[in-house]
Amino acid sequence: MSRKARRKSKTGIYHIMLRGIDKRNIFLDDEDKRKFINNVMKAKERGNFTLYAYCIMNNHVHLLIKEESEPIGKSVKRISIGYIAWHNSKYKRTGHLFENRFKSEPIETQNSFFRVLRYIHQNPLKAGIVNHVKDYQWSSYRQYINKYNGFNSFIDAELIQSYFRDFEAFKSYNIEKNDDEFLGYNPTRKYNDEKLRRDILDKYEIDKIVNLPPKERNLIIKNIYHEFGVTIVQLSRVMGVGRGIVQRAVKPEK
Repeated sequence: MSRKARRKSKTGIYHIMLRGIDKRNIFLDDEDKRKFINNVMKAKERGNFTLYAYCIMNNHVHLLIKEESEPIGKSVKRISIGYIAWHNSKYKRTGHLFENRFKSEPIETQNSFFRVLRYIHQNPLKAGIVNHVKDYQWSSYRQYINKYNGFNSFIDAELIQSYFRDFEAFKSYNIEKNDDEFLGYNPTRKYNDEKLRRDILDKYEIDKIVNLPPKERNLIIKNIYHEFGVTIVQLSRVMGVGRGIVQRAVKPEK
């Protein structure tokens, strides 16, 4: 059965999502996220696309970009292949890292453009990772703070700044509560605490994990973290162990 053709955008603007195979975490530390965004910047510098927004989560990435000198599929492939090679070398693994096909949706109206921009910036907030969009290091929201304050940024902010003339207007829109969902993905819907607890109990006994020797306990915590693709904060809360314990357990080995 042949693949369904991607919908072409009349404006050339697309919302792109790359997700880890089996929804696994593909960014295990800050170095991984930094490497991926550097790949995005290199591709952008070649004039392959305009970058309006991004957000790098543990198991997926959102990009809001405009196709320029090459087809968007080629640009995304260039970014992802470089990261896969680097990631597999670092973690001594082989095989696929991302789902076989990235997801995309054409952005053809001003309303959908700004709603997707906000949705991307609110991903960490809705996932319960931070309390405010400005607190998340790996999204373009901070790049916009730099732009509005007159500092350099690799984000293409001119279109957004022509609409939101000052930072307060931009901030007000980006923190506005909403139920938007794009590409069939809602970060708040992935796992609530009760569902995560049930799914863990299907495979493990939480009470016994907590009382295991530290080395054995940490190995199981690490397996759960990567298998379910949840945050350190949520896993700490559900399992009833300190956040520091979870952080140390999931930290990649040198």
